[in-house]
Amino acid sequence: MSDLAIRVSGLGKCYRLCHEARANRYQTLRDDIVRLPRRVWAKLRGAKYEEFWALHNVSFELELGEVVGVIGRNGAGKSTLLRILSRITPPTVGEVELFGRVGSLLEVGTGFHPELTGRENIFLSGAILGMRRPEIRRRFDEIVAFAEVEKFLDTPCKHYSSGMYMRLGFAVAAHLDAEILLVDEVLAVGDAEFQRKCLNKMGTVAKSGRTVLFVSHNLAAIEALCSHALLLNQGIIAAHGATLGVISAYRAMRPDGPIGEADVRSHPNRVPGSKPFFTHVRVFSDAPNSESISMGRGVTVEMTFAASEPFDNLQVGVTFNDLYGRRLVNFSPTHQAPQALRDAPRSGTMRCRIPWVNLLAGRYLLTVIASDDQGAIDRIDDCLDFEILPRDVFGTGRIPGPQHGVIYLESEWSVRSFDATRGTES
Repeated sequence: MSDLAIRVSGLGKCYRLCHEARANRYQTLRDDIVRLPRRVWAKLRGAKYEEFWALHNVSFELELGEVVGVIGRNGAGKSTLLRILSRITPPTVGEVELFGRVGSLLEVGTGFHPELTGRENIFLSGAILGMRRPEIRRRFDEIVAFAEVEKFLDTPCKHYSSGMYMRLGFAVAAHLDAEILLVDEVLAVGDAEFQRKCLNKMGTVAKSGRTVLFVSHNLAAIEALCSHALLLNQGIIAAHGATLGVISAYRAMRPDGPIGEADVRSHPNRVPGSKPFFTHVRVFSDAPNSESISMGRGVTVEMTFAASEPFDNLQVGVTFNDLYGRRLVNFSPTHQAPQALRDAPRSGTMRCRIPWVNLLAGRYLLTVIASDDQGAIDRIDDCLDFEILPRDVFGTGRIPGPQHGVIYLESEWSVRSFDATRGTES
């Protein structure tokens, strides 16, 4: 028996994009007859359509029990891939082989009929997945308990909120006995408690021997749940392998220039409503004759700015984040040097020096914030990457790694012997 769960060979999906404003409008038969001569003439005089390949020459294989994350920017082809694997959309070229029953959760309430009750939709979804009624009944109580919709089980789903839809939809997909589970952005909707339950359930599913293809922008969830990952970029596979390596490749796909330096005048991560204040940002080492930043060394953040309007009592903050956007530490003169920026000019360069950085080796993100007494001026989240290189900071020949956390601190250790018979220490 084959150990494969999914085999994808030369997969491609092409869409025709029309650039005529009227071409995609809803038309009656009368409209079609009237416009028929115009459409024939349009075909004769040249192409009015553009081909767009959402997926191009995608090939990979997944083994039974493998949990694979699919990552990439918006529009990379992730959802298109899952729709094809779910047999919702046919491919233009290529072949897909699925060895087992497929369960999918592609968006809120996929496959639910709004006029049916929650109870009826559970049985409907199970039947669509190829489950027999006794199998669905066996898992019914677990599904209802997870979804927390007992009070509304016999209410038509058209009266459910989006959160109730999501809870029930995920519960059905995760609890029914499908050999292959396809999940697209299930953590993008729902409250924090529901997301925690989803992650725990996904972890249980991952250990149960089922094959899971998990699409998400939550890189922390991808790293926690998936042993391998697939990176899509403009419809092609840009990387495929161990999760951490693929995530690193994804983070390296930046349009902003070299690591540690960025022109932020028109940065896409500028928070809406901000007034462009920062123009350039860079991070560099304090070590002489060194362009790299190492553990335990000093680091300087340099920010070039130009204010379009006068400001009153300027305040600036610098935040170091991890690759998932989680805040690690913030630096601001508000508490340490409140007078530092009192007489700041309308334009210039300011520097924030951190004499000793105790972050472990790896890549990090930088956020810059400016405000005054009137409120926020400018904020750019994750405006650049910078890398900290490993170094033997303790002089023992051993370098702390990612398995030890995010930061390192010096500590003192001592050992005392204890005499159990006398009950004394020595």
